[in-house]
Amino acid sequence: MKNVVIGFLGTNLDAGKRSRWKPSVSLCQVDEFHVDRFELLHDKKHSRLANSVKREIETVSPETEVLLRQMDMEDPWDFEEVYAKLYDFAQDYGFDEDRERYSIHLTTGTHVGQICWFLLSESRHIPAALIQTGPPRSDEPHGTFHLIDLDLSQYDALQQRFDQKTREYGQHLKGGIETQNAAYNELIDRIEQIAPLSDAPILLQGEPGTGKTELARRIYALKLERRRVKGSFVHVNCATLNDGSTMATLFGQSRNFTGQAGTERSGLLRKAHSGVLFLDKIDELNLEGQALLLHAIESGQFYPLGSDSLVSSQFHVIASASKSLANLVADGAFRSDLLSRLNFWTFLLPPLRSRRDDINANLQYELVRAEQKLGIRVGFNADALEAWLRFAKSPDAQWSGNFRDFGGAILRLCTLAPRGRITRAQVDDEIAALRDKWKRSIKDKNAEIVAQFIEYPIDPFDIPQLAHVIQTCRTSPTMSEAGRNLFSVSREDRSTRNDSDRLRKYLARFDLTWKDIVERQL
Repeated sequence: MKNVVIGFLGTNLDAGKRSRWKPSVSLCQVDEFHVDRFELLHDKKHSRLANSVKREIETVSPETEVLLRQMDMEDPWDFEEVYAKLYDFAQDYGFDEDRERYSIHLTTGTHVGQICWFLLSESRHIPAALIQTGPPRSDEPHGTFHLIDLDLSQYDALQQRFDQKTREYGQHLKGGIETQNAAYNELIDRIEQIAPLSDAPILLQGEPGTGKTELARRIYALKLERRRVKGSFVHVNCATLNDGSTMATLFGQSRNFTGQAGTERSGLLRKAHSGVLFLDKIDELNLEGQALLLHAIESGQFYPLGSDSLVSSQFHVIASASKSLANLVADGAFRSDLLSRLNFWTFLLPPLRSRRDDINANLQYELVRAEQKLGIRVGFNADALEAWLRFAKSPDAQWSGNFRDFGGAILRLCTLAPRGRITRAQVDDEIAALRDKWKRSIKDKNAEIVAQFIEYPIDPFDIPQLAHVIQTCRTSPTMSEAGRNLFSVSREDRSTRNDSDRLRKYLARFDLTWKDIVERQL
């Protein structure tokens, strides 16, 4: 392959004004680096010098083809102008990496030019390595020569450090838990990719107890470490803002508002300046609060109560919601423009019942947390551990409270463990307590699901059945598949199996249709 060098004409160095060493000429005399073609960039007023340097290169290295390229600049120290000119040069060049190997000579030109060369090379707009040359020394009569390739994948040690750091960031976002669930790991990898680069809002959705708040804090820590933010993490529980103090809590208030000394409040938005504003339970905020927040998030400016002085506060936004914001918008309970502003990056945290392959790892994590809270060492007896894991991973374990249920159970077991050992009897008691709790919550949950669709009273025995049908419809891609799942036993005894029609007729008993259900996804 041919070696092609691109570089600026050195209006001082190549003219020999400071020494006899001329960088562009000396580069073509380096024994270990043969230059097949030299693209020498110059402005019109230095055309005579450019032609002189061309002749010198052709004298000391007859095999080198020198092409003079005129590039006029009004101010070679103006970054915007220099970058634009070099970018246009790169776009028009027509690089042929199959036949030619490109290098940029950094030694000549202004410091601004050198910076622009580096940026264009690092971004691969110019697919070139960098060359830095220096004056002659006793062992290098033609000057020093250093070739720098910005393709970091070629540097194994550096690549290993980058890979290790990436793994550390991912582990930090997972709280140090060695998770196995593919969907969750993919979600974490995605967050690790965008959090250090993007200032756009992040929306974390998922059932209560799936770890949205902890993940928000870890995202903030990652942004802080990567210097994306430098301010504080300000946690706003939106469920507590639905009263008359909302504006003062968010935007602050001046003494003029109350007329009393000592009543000034800075407000949470101002505290979040240069940091992260975490809008927890944003789905619980009323429409008035949503309107106030939207303007502040979009403009970064607001008036404290009682003040006519505009305050600016720039912050990153992370929001969390347990309910579907899209459904709330459809019901008129959430502003569509606020949703559009918040869901630039949206992540749905899976429930614990969908992450049973992570039970073991989370058990170890919760044991360590319990030990730290209690100040004692705790462990499971062998039969107790086997019974707990068998239950925790079984379909019988609903984990409706997700990690709150799981962590709470482990903390109770550790607290009551005699001499720091969790027994089989303890595990059996805890399992029975969880089952009773979930049984009661299912009854309430079924009534809640049905109430979303049925506004009139129905018989109590219809509620769990209808709730199950609704949930099956929500998790099935088609009406036919929902029908097959619901009638999986009785359909075997029928000569015709029109499952869709049976499901349609069942829903019609309650004035419902398939469309009614799928358009109101959770």
